[in-house]
Amino acid sequence: MEQLETAMLVATWNDEMEFINVQYNPTEFTFTKGAQVAEINIPGLDTPLVQWVRGQAETLTVDLFFDSTEKGMGAGAKSVTEQTDQIYQLMKIEPDTHAPPICAFLWNQKFPGADVSSKVGNQRRTDFQCVVENIKQRFTLFSPEGVPLRAILTVTLREYKTLEQQLKQLNLNSPDKTQSHVVKRGDTLSAIAGKHYRLPSAWRAIATENAISDPRRLSAGTFLRVPPMS
Repeated sequence: MEQLETAMLVATWNDEMEFINVQYNPTEFTFTKGAQVAEINIPGLDTPLVQWVRGQAETLTVDLFFDSTEKGMGAGAKSVTEQTDQIYQLMKIEPDTHAPPICAFLWNQKFPGADVSSKVGNQRRTDFQCVVENIKQRFTLFSPEGVPLRAILTVTLREYKTLEQQLKQLNLNSPDKTQSHVVKRGDTLSAIAGKHYRLPSAWRAIATENAISDPRRLSAGTFLRVPPMS
C-alpha cells in the first residue's frame, strides 16, 4: 500500500528547523496572487494605457482540522491545543530574531507552481516559503471538564522572498545595460533584438555595435555585444 504523503509546515527558528505535520491533509487550499498596475491617462484615447508596476505577495489560505478524541472524551481527555499551539506559535516573536519564524508549507513535488514554463526564469517551486499572516482558531468540541478536543484552524500564509532569492529567480535582463549574445543556428538580428529589447525593430543598434554589414548572414557561435537602449 502506498504511503500517504502528509502536508507539513517547516519553521526556521534562528537557523533551527522544526517540522510540523498537520494531523489531517487539507481538502482544499486557496492561492491569491495579484499585481499592481498603474493607468496612464492620455487625452483623446478611448482607454488609459496600463503599466505593470510590480507583483504583489502571494497568499495561501488553508483550513487545518485537528482532533484529539481518540484519547478519550471523559476525565483526563487530551487537549487538542497540544497540536494547534504548534501552528499558533508561528505568529509569536522569537527573542533572538525579534520576529516570528520564516516558514514553508509543503506537501509533494507537484506543488502548484512546479510546472510553470522556463519562460518565467527560475520561478518553479515545490513549496511555499512564507510567514504566517493570520490564524483563526475555531474550537468545536469540548470534554465535560471544558478541555478543547476538536478544532479548525484557518491559516493565511503570506509569500516571503529575500531580495537575493528574487534576483536569482528572475534572472532579469536589463535593456539599459550592455549584454552579450552567442549566435545560435537560425538566429536573426530582429529575433535577438526581440529577446533582449522586446523590440525586434531595434536590430540596427546590434548590427552597428558589431559592425555587421549583412544582417542576413550570422555565423553560429559568434559572440555579439548587445548595446544598451538609449
